[in-house]
Amino acid sequence: MIPIDDIRFFMIVVRTGSLAAAAREINVTASAVTQRLQQLEARLGVRLVDRSTRNMCLTDEGQLLAEEGAAICEQNDILFEKLKARQGIVAGHLRINAPFGFGRRYLTPLVAQFQSDHPGVKVSLTLLDRISAGEAHKADITFHIGALADSSLVRYKIGANARMLCASPSYIRRAGSPADPQSLARHQCLVLQENDEDVGLWKFSKGALQHSVRVDPILSSNDGEVVHQWALMGKGIMIRSEWDVAENIRRGKLVALLPQWNLAPADVIALVPQRKGMSARAKKFIEYAIRQFGPVPPWRAKVDGKT
Repeated sequence: MIPIDDIRFFMIVVRTGSLAAAAREINVTASAVTQRLQQLEARLGVRLVDRSTRNMCLTDEGQLLAEEGAAICEQNDILFEKLKARQGIVAGHLRINAPFGFGRRYLTPLVAQFQSDHPGVKVSLTLLDRISAGEAHKADITFHIGALADSSLVRYKIGANARMLCASPSYIRRAGSPADPQSLARHQCLVLQENDEDVGLWKFSKGALQHSVRVDPILSSNDGEVVHQWALMGKGIMIRSEWDVAENIRRGKLVALLPQWNLAPADVIALVPQRKGMSARAKKFIEYAIRQFGPVPPWRAKVDGKT
């Protein structure tokens, strides 16, 4: 019999992709991870990882343990959760993915409060600059801003979030405000590179009227905070999520432009893998987040003066 802790240890090695990364995740030395892996291989009498190559590669036996071990860990978690549920306790390990900026500002305090309310739950919050569909399938919940092409993930709307065109007062004093979308082509524009989108094509709508403009950015970055800082410095016009810019618009540090024109919304959604049933802890956290961010999300309440 293989102890469940050994299976979980091996799953961490597989998921992180290297012994050094596994050591960082479980907060031990790399030599300690190597020693534990060797002890596991000795008990099983098989080699699980081929160390002859530069990159970590699973043997056939290692691949089998990874595949079957994932199912064993999942069934163990389900059983544990069911037993705790009979006592009215939400428990287990909740794995959450989220974008860096939104995760830092809004999910960090939410996760902390949720764990305080449900001390039987251990939460791992992983913040990423880009979350692939593959990574979303590995987590219990993945928070995402805007549309996602992968239709195999179950989606829950967490909060409304508009996309806003804005610039600093200093830029507007220097360059003026755009009169219409077409005039943006003559302005200095700042672009966030994300989600493999055509980020230089800005699409607007006003009722039934649709208008697209191609901008040539003077500055671009894959980090939303960098683009936001450039806008505050007066470097140009940007499109950013409402959750990120609402506070600075309220304070007058940024000015919303072309308010009569709309950009496609980028609602905050929670994604759950369809291949397995949602755990009670995941369901509880999604309900928790919906209460926090709806019906009026905190960023919109501040701008509108609502409570």
